[in-house]
Amino acid sequence: MPLSDALDDDAGKPAALGGGDALAGDALGADRPTYGVPPVTRAIKVLRHVASGHGCTNISAASKALGINRTTLIRLLHTLAEERMIEWQGEGRGYRLGYGLLGLAAEALSSRDLLQVARPHLAELAQDTGLSAHLGVLDGREVVYMIREVPRSQLVSNVREGTRLPAHATTMGRMLLAHLTAQQLFDLYSGTPMPEYSSVTATTPGALFDQLQADRARGIVWSDGNFEPMIGSCACPVLDHGAHVVASINLSGPNEAFIQGAEVAQRIDQAIRDCAEGISEALGWRGPQGADRT
Repeated sequence: MPLSDALDDDAGKPAALGGGDALAGDALGADRPTYGVPPVTRAIKVLRHVASGHGCTNISAASKALGINRTTLIRLLHTLAEERMIEWQGEGRGYRLGYGLLGLAAEALSSRDLLQVARPHLAELAQDTGLSAHLGVLDGREVVYMIREVPRSQLVSNVREGTRLPAHATTMGRMLLAHLTAQQLFDLYSGTPMPEYSSVTATTPGALFDQLQADRARGIVWSDGNFEPMIGSCACPVLDHGAHVVASINLSGPNEAFIQGAEVAQRIDQAIRDCAEGISEALGWRGPQGADRT
């Protein structure tokens, strides 16, 4: 059974974008006690601050930006440096992420079956189509690029692994959002600004809801310059052994290749759908209730 058909079969599953909210409270952690440890939370804030390019050369300014006491920030920086999570580059340059943290990240990435399985499929997809291929996962209201493969013939994409883009305005993000429940979607975007990147960007939760219903029905999202001028893309979902959407893949390149109805766009459509099915099958997906694909 094709992957697109499987996504339309919701028997025994919470309704996605159809008013169901069976998973909403549990998935969003509603009404659960908080067990956070403030010092750990502050340390993570510092790491993210450094990762975004802030070297903390001016402790007072960094303290204000982070909302962390100056003395506490100094102690956190020294501790993180001792643990090799960050490293000092010298006066005027400040801190950057250290090899200790990079090593942990590399181990985490190498242990992810999803990335190990998907990378060769995406590399083949990029070479076959001559376009850039990516895999992304949803993190809140952002899609995080985890894999980037480009054809050997040319550099089509300058998006790096680790890049975060707004989910509501990008093809991979919309494909992932389309498989949330309606309650999860509205909880995620209610009262939150939704920047407009083009005339087709949904800027309200209601408009996004309507857009995602159509995306889910098609099983693919298309963009011809909808996020970045002159750059087109399309995205399909990736399922795991339990038929849960765990990631999305996309192809991106010159806008003219993604004009729907054109012969090249039809070839791209088939190629990315086949790739998504291949990755899903490698993750154990066999269709609803283990149905054979014959």
